[in-house]
Amino acid sequence: MAYNFRDHYFQRAKKENYLARAIYKLEEIQKKHRVLRSGDRVLDLGAAPGSWMQLTSGVVGPSGLVVGVDLKKIEHVFPRHVVVLQRDIFDPEFEEDMVREYAPFDVVLSDMAPSTCGIKAADSARSELLFERAIQLAEQLLKPQGHFLAKIFQGSDFHNLLAETKKRFEWVKVVKPEASKKQSKEIYVLAMRFKKP
Repeated sequence: MAYNFRDHYFQRAKKENYLARAIYKLEEIQKKHRVLRSGDRVLDLGAAPGSWMQLTSGVVGPSGLVVGVDLKKIEHVFPRHVVVLQRDIFDPEFEEDMVREYAPFDVVLSDMAPSTCGIKAADSARSELLFERAIQLAEQLLKPQGHFLAKIFQGSDFHNLLAETKKRFEWVKVVKPEASKKQSKEIYVLAMRFKKP
């Protein structure tokens, strides 16, 4: 059953010329919660192969900006209002460069996932570290009332991270999109209306 489910989104993405099935997760969240709007400046962390940038660039349009960042090279050619960077978000200069060149952002997205080893505690700890970095960056780079959406594997530190997120945003919800694989432990934290200190 899981195979057919995965197959459906995979085939649909191929047919609709999207770079990955992950686009349908963002599409579902966008339809329900209007995270992205025309003219927004968006930072997309863990952007490869680029399906979230495909959707995001269409929503924000040429008056907006999408900055996609990944350790992996992104080969796809995007419209002019999309900037693709091959960078490490843990590099101390990364944040400074974002502030100097692109920030502030209306939305920070993160579909980052660690290289998994199959040991649940280790995988979720790595995922939590990525989530933590994404929220640190959002704190520095978001406009007041900006939005944040990030993937996380639920682990021992999840509730602490969720509590920290709730301190920073007016509205926070945990979502698991239909397009997430049923057996996957991934969920998304959607946080709206950033309370800039």
